Amino acid sequence: MNKPLRRIAIFCGLLVLALLIRDNWLQYVKADSLREDTDNRRVLIARYATPRGDIIVDGKSITGHAETTSGDFKYKRTYKDGAMWAPVTGFVSQSYGATQLESIEDGILTGNDDRLFFRNTLDMLTGKPKEGGNVVTTLNAAAQKAAYNGLKKQGGKGAVAAIEPSTGKILALASYPSYDPSTIAGGSDSDAEAWKKLDKKNNPDDPSLNRALREVYPPGSTFKVVTAAAALQNGLYTSADEKTKSPLPWTMPGTTTQLKNEGNIPCENATLRTALQYSCNTVFGKVGSDLGNEKMLDEAKKFGFTEEQFTPVRSSAPVFSDDMNPSQTALSSIGQYNTAATPLQMAMVASAVANNGTLMKPYMVDSLQAPNLDTLEKTEPEKMSEPLSAENAQILQSMMETVVQKGTGTTAQIDGVTVGGKTGTAQHGENNSKNPYAWFISYAKVGDSAPVAVAVVVQDDNAVRENISGSGLAAPIAKSVMEAVIDSKK
Repeated sequence: MNKPLRRIAIFCGLLVLALLIRDNWLQYVKADSLREDTDNRRVLIARYATPRGDIIVDGKSITGHAETTSGDFKYKRTYKDGAMWAPVTGFVSQSYGATQLESIEDGILTGNDDRLFFRNTLDMLTGKPKEGGNVVTTLNAAAQKAAYNGLKKQGGKGAVAAIEPSTGKILALASYPSYDPSTIAGGSDSDAEAWKKLDKKNNPDDPSLNRALREVYPPGSTFKVVTAAAALQNGLYTSADEKTKSPLPWTMPGTTTQLKNEGNIPCENATLRTALQYSCNTVFGKVGSDLGNEKMLDEAKKFGFTEEQFTPVRSSAPVFSDDMNPSQTALSSIGQYNTAATPLQMAMVASAVANNGTLMKPYMVDSLQAPNLDTLEKTEPEKMSEPLSAENAQILQSMMETVVQKGTGTTAQIDGVTVGGKTGTAQHGENNSKNPYAWFISYAKVGDSAPVAVAVVVQDDNAVRENISGSGLAAPIAKSVMEAVIDSKK
């Protein structure tokens, strides 16, 4: 071979080598980024070319699919009782992406998860269309309905979270106002209009906000359960019926400000039981101040404060500050100042007390299924922490049960069921100018079992301020959720 031909052959060989390198680079190195590129329409077309798997509650799907009548996408997502289930499912949209379970478990639902590789390969060889798998939740349909309908009937803004104390299974997760994810699932003009209405700038009610997981509120007097736990765990007081050192009036340390109680209630040197029954600010404020910021923060952290939870949907981190002076610690110990919590967090507080001091990690996905219903992954209950000893948890249970039997939480009573609870009315706004939040946390016991713990928060901007209370607005919703769970287990 002469020299010019040899050079041409080498050059052509280099071109072929470069082509092979480029092809392998695209297929293996860049494959994931190209597949996830929002400008890659082929990926989107393939995504909606087959029906999506379902999200399951109590053995029934709460999602579905429908064929589209125009455009490149063959199928779009549909939802059953979409507004009720939106805090659980999130949405998947041809135009706006996906959120929550629809996003986190997208691989299973679309059938693209690596665990389905061999099944997909077999289907490809046999000509069978690819199918998505299912996400089986821990939710209880009756409890969810009771929670959502209770909030809707109340008419303001609010949220409910319910947990099975012994496992951490989330039984209800409701938020109101809400939205129907079906209205934004497609790519039509009507979907675009529905999307605009979800924007907080256009709708101050912010219906797309998952208030059960993402909104933190001052928990008010419901936080006194955590303060009581701290008092017992640190040996400040050793029983529910020991008199506390709580003068009335009580001036917060380093200030000339007296901490006030609501009304003429028996708080002077009251026992922890009486103080929780009547919700004495002075008693629990002084408990927090006497224990100090460090011990209060340590106990709050054991209940889950300061950390995000992943259920697997992310829940915002509750707040209990460090580096507070004694008076700030006092205010924080009655659920004011910087203290803030999600409804899920306060359900975790009630759950730990009901479960004899053991807090289980909250979760809402029970299992992931292949299209043929084989289980790919199963969630096992996991202990998160022990905020209380079993002895102190039982003391606190007796205190919370007194609240429902003859204290501020009597509206949560259920015939034949032992209910423990705590009301809260949390001030907010500049100089407490806005209507307070009404809170109620509770658990129900049937025999030796505690099948459910609940937290409810209601914000009613239109209510008469004097009529707002945890007992009046939130406790009846918690009662209906507890009843729904108990009835479903009969």
